[in-house]
Amino acid sequence: MRYRVLGGTGIEVSHHCLGAMMFGDVANKDHDEGVRIIHRALEAGINFVDTADMYSAGESEVIVGKALQGRRDDVVLATKVHFPLGEGRNRSGNSRRYVVRAVEDSLRRLGTDWIDLYQVHRPDYSTDIEETLSVLTDLVRDGKIRAFGCSTFPAEEIVEAYHVAMNRGLMRFRTEQPPYSMLARGIERSVLPVAQRLGMGVLVWSPLASGFLSGKHRRGAAAEAFRATLTPDRFDESLARNAAKFDAVEEFAKLADEMGVSLPALAIAFVTTHPGVTSAITGPRTMEHLESLLEGADLVLTDDVLDRIDEIVPPGTDTYDVHGFWKPASLLEIHQRRRPLDQR
Repeated sequence: MRYRVLGGTGIEVSHHCLGAMMFGDVANKDHDEGVRIIHRALEAGINFVDTADMYSAGESEVIVGKALQGRRDDVVLATKVHFPLGEGRNRSGNSRRYVVRAVEDSLRRLGTDWIDLYQVHRPDYSTDIEETLSVLTDLVRDGKIRAFGCSTFPAEEIVEAYHVAMNRGLMRFRTEQPPYSMLARGIERSVLPVAQRLGMGVLVWSPLASGFLSGKHRRGAAAEAFRATLTPDRFDESLARNAAKFDAVEEFAKLADEMGVSLPALAIAFVTTHPGVTSAITGPRTMEHLESLLEGADLVLTDDVLDRIDEIVPPGTDTYDVHGFWKPASLLEIHQRRRPLDQR
């Protein structure tokens, strides 16, 4: 296992980060198995665990908290805030009012006094970024979090947040967590270069492209039931928009076979090769999934292999919509895309 410094914080993290999204009601409901998976990852040298308050409505944090009892000092713990956990007004977003409440709830579920990396899960277009940076700065000064970052922020909003922090004397985002894989390389255009210029750590999610680079989803093969249930359209070969993705998977599978490695190992080695990436988040649902991911932890790709990958999916190219259910306000809100009728 290799280790890298996280965004100038001085905190060293493993280049594999254990993602806990699959622990809890959404996927693996067995708390004891979740604890065993986390312990196995720690034994393999992973010291970085990432979860979120919205994963299984807080259940994932509970499982992570159980697993870290007696091991907390050795683990860099990351979680997130933004999405609603219940119904009602002011129970989501990035406002001071909500973040102060949410961090206390996460600390309680995780069974810890501090969070190493507290991340804003998505932008909140109803809250001024200064408001969010201000409360996060206060939480660092209060000792409840050690550092904070953003997740799936567009490059321009990362830059805006940086300048607001500098101009207002606030602490800044130290990390960004974007989607990145051999099938989804869009962040190479601007997000990764911006993060590098600002000295931010980057922990990428979905390096296996929602399971497409797990080796289980090939042309003519039935999709894994769990994944297909979550996002059936992504696994429908009859849809024209999926053609490029399925074609690329076949080519990547051939390349992995030629190298004598598994497709997941190739996929994770690819994302951690980029100089702007600190760590790759892998979210196993079972112990078998974790073991298959650990097999490739020491794989190093040559320039020839990286050139082949570039030929299959060119740099900066996404073969599918990586954001899924989430869309920025500029796309969701009609008034941001259309002038009023009397002004056209």
